[in-house]
Amino acid sequence: MSDTVESTQSVETTTVDIPANPLGLNTGAGSISKVSPEISGANLPDGVRQALDILAELPAYATQIYTNNKRVVTSLGLILGLIVGVKLTLAILYAINEIPLLAPTFELVGIGYTSWFVYRYLLQASTRKELTDEIDSFKSEILGNKNKKA
Repeated sequence: MSDTVESTQSVETTTVDIPANPLGLNTGAGSISKVSPEISGANLPDGVRQALDILAELPAYATQIYTNNKRVVTSLGLILGLIVGVKLTLAILYAINEIPLLAPTFELVGIGYTSWFVYRYLLQASTRKELTDEIDSFKSEILGNKNKKA
């Protein structure tokens, strides 16, 4: 008495030939077979079938939401990107701050540059005028020549 099982699913078989002795590790010729059964909707439970249907329609649904609400979706994406960027920047600064002697070195460099800037531009009236002229020329380059003095 023999029991036989019949299947209605089609089976795809892929055969890969292996060289007889690659790298001297294999002692004979052989082949690898990959059997992948085809998934049909008839064998799946209702919940799984519904989940697969929803996942199949998800890209079209997301595209529809984006086309209907481009400005809102773009704004939310930019806000989310800004939050991630700020968090990442703070994490990097915290990591740099934890390196021994690096934070005090940055503080000394900042104090030195601030001292030089005050000495160079803020102590004398002529250098303050030079600084305001440089700032005005920079603003006119960025904003245009609307406020140009004659």
